[in-house]
Amino acid sequence: MKKVMLIGSGGSGKSTLSRRLGEVTTLPVYHLDSLFWKPDWVPTEDIEWDEIQAELSQLDEWIIDGNYGRTMDIRMEAADTIIFFDFPRWLTIYRVIKRRVKYHGKTRPDMTVGCPEKLDLEFLKWIWNFRRDKRPAILDKLEKYSSEKNVIIFQRPAEVTAFLKQLKLKSK
Repeated sequence: MKKVMLIGSGGSGKSTLSRRLGEVTTLPVYHLDSLFWKPDWVPTEDIEWDEIQAELSQLDEWIIDGNYGRTMDIRMEAADTIIFFDFPRWLTIYRVIKRRVKYHGKTRPDMTVGCPEKLDLEFLKWIWNFRRDKRPAILDKLEKYSSEKNVIIFQRPAEVTAFLKQLKLKSK
């Protein structure tokens, strides 16, 4: 595991696991949200975003969390390990609401300074419809890469916990 990509719905735990993986593996961690959003929630322009993705994917080692579907294939091509959080919507919605309360008026550690935690109807709809709208295409892509890459699909939080525990044991 030298190039690890984490994808899944908002609130699935991508950033949390990427931080923990970084601690265990000592690989550098890149949170796409913190690279994409500039202060005051200003998005990065497509040309600049494509350059960032190309540069990141060519590094020798990384853990990258985030979806950003338009550029997902760049990371999938470069990754040796792809982790997909395939959690139920009730869990991801609950986690996003919990995160909103926890970071009220503050910026999360995996976000750009100047982007305080917020929760809007558009984001909630995206999470609610993720399994219907995004999941099928992601599963198709994972099937395509499954013979040449280490593809891990988590369907329950307990699987994530077991994975981390096993990884910690191997690293000792």
